[in-house]
Amino acid sequence: MAQDLVFVPLGGVGEIGMNAGLYGLGEGRKRRWLMVDCGVTFGDPVTTPGVDLIMPDIRFAKAQGAAIEAIILTHAHEDHYGALLDLWPQLKCPVYATPFAAGLLDAKRAAEREAPRIDVRVVAEGSRFNVGPFDVELVPVAHSIPESTALAIRTPVGTVVHTGDWKIDRTPVLGRPTDEARFRAIGEEGVAAIVGDSTNALREGISRSESEVAASLAGLIKTAPGRVAVTTFASNVGRLRAVADAALAADRQVVLVGRAMARATEVARELGYLEGIPDFLSPDAFGYLPRNKVVALMTGSQGEPRAALARVSEGDHPEVTLAKGDRVIFSSRAIPGNEKAVGRIINKLIEGGAEVITDRTHFVHVSGHPRQEELAMLYGWLKPKVLAPVHGEEMHLDGHADFAKSIGVPKVVRIRNGDVVRLAGGPTEIVDDVVNGRMLKDGKVMIFATEPTIGERRRLAFAGVVSIALAFDERGDLSGDVSVRFAGLPPRDDEGTSMPEVLRDTVLDCLDSLPRQKRRDHGLVEKAIERAVRGELQTVWGKKPICHVSVVGV
Repeated sequence: MAQDLVFVPLGGVGEIGMNAGLYGLGEGRKRRWLMVDCGVTFGDPVTTPGVDLIMPDIRFAKAQGAAIEAIILTHAHEDHYGALLDLWPQLKCPVYATPFAAGLLDAKRAAEREAPRIDVRVVAEGSRFNVGPFDVELVPVAHSIPESTALAIRTPVGTVVHTGDWKIDRTPVLGRPTDEARFRAIGEEGVAAIVGDSTNALREGISRSESEVAASLAGLIKTAPGRVAVTTFASNVGRLRAVADAALAADRQVVLVGRAMARATEVARELGYLEGIPDFLSPDAFGYLPRNKVVALMTGSQGEPRAALARVSEGDHPEVTLAKGDRVIFSSRAIPGNEKAVGRIINKLIEGGAEVITDRTHFVHVSGHPRQEELAMLYGWLKPKVLAPVHGEEMHLDGHADFAKSIGVPKVVRIRNGDVVRLAGGPTEIVDDVVNGRMLKDGKVMIFATEPTIGERRRLAFAGVVSIALAFDERGDLSGDVSVRFAGLPPRDDEGTSMPEVLRDTVLDCLDSLPRQKRRDHGLVEKAIERAVRGELQTVWGKKPICHVSVVGV
């Protein structure tokens, strides 16, 4: 069997978030593997009640054992590295990360009890190194977090460029712009395939620069009559720097509100990204500063209920309050699915008298992902033979594929999570598929998304639960009262009869219909009562709750 290079996405295809993929080089089961990114996506109260984090099912990667050479992080956004603490113990391979990503990972480890000691190898942007049979170069790209990189993965059968998250920004607030010269040079060497970001592939034109956002924020902070609060992603250090520069120019001091902000800025200071910026103040300073002398940088741009801004909007933050005449700037855009949560916070803030500014009304945010003109530029530099669109929902992947064909990319291959696609060393095609899916972090426990837990929890939320307990004596007669408990049901039925009375009457009617000898079969009695109760509630209420029945003998 000839040696080939394959790519296996375990997450991040057909969805935005939970990015994780494997590159395999070799022959069949003798392949060596390189994992790129290990990210999360976030649960929501409707589809995954009680679940905060969702991670890729890495059973296939785990099964490769020592054949996994390493994990390489393209950057330190949660959707690219947020699953490491939970999943790395199953893989136990080296992790390659830039200093900023390594710093954030270390800060996250320090904040969690019993976090694993991960074998992290710190590598610089622009560096080139060997990992097993893979020759990897970290090519600097502009994005909304420092030290973002694309990966040029060179192998004996061809080179693949894994773009990670990127855009073309000639004037970033900090960090290096996308390295056109390196991409052109790699293109001249020859590129078999690009595995590329599809997030903004439906949008025409070219993204605006972070420096333009910085100028807009400076104006809004300078003209604010009272306090200013700015919320954005804590990891967007360029944006944090822009706010800090604007505050300095407006003779205001910056107060950090939220643990994630504190962690990110601490790492940024250590690495020199906030050089020349005065030390930020803690939340307890907020109330002592004159209203026109403060800017608060807050977590909570995505409506997270436990984040600082949500607590401030509800009036229950112990140190920070906002009132009439204060200005709140959402220097962000709601991730799909978070719109309602963000909207609730905005409405609460307005109700409290604050002025709220978002990207709908002012230029306060730009995306960190490439539009069509940027895609065309990169593909012109690299001249790939093949494109595999990733990092997007179906409409983004389709749009990316269509656009790539329109600008002359010779072949586009559409893949889904779990596909094994050959990119070099033979015809480009899907050659296999592997187990894939989602893992849910439910409290401290990891469960497969296919397990019944979350479905049952959704049913509980929709129709509640009924618990019934009863006992029989030796003759098969009811001993004592029927115990009825329920949660999530209305207190009475549609005719005004109390729900406990409805339930007890239903149980007694069911028992009257059962011959005495059948009552000795407790399993039969439990099933009969469950059917009767659910049927009666469907009639009088219109819903069938989960029903637990316990029958014992005396």
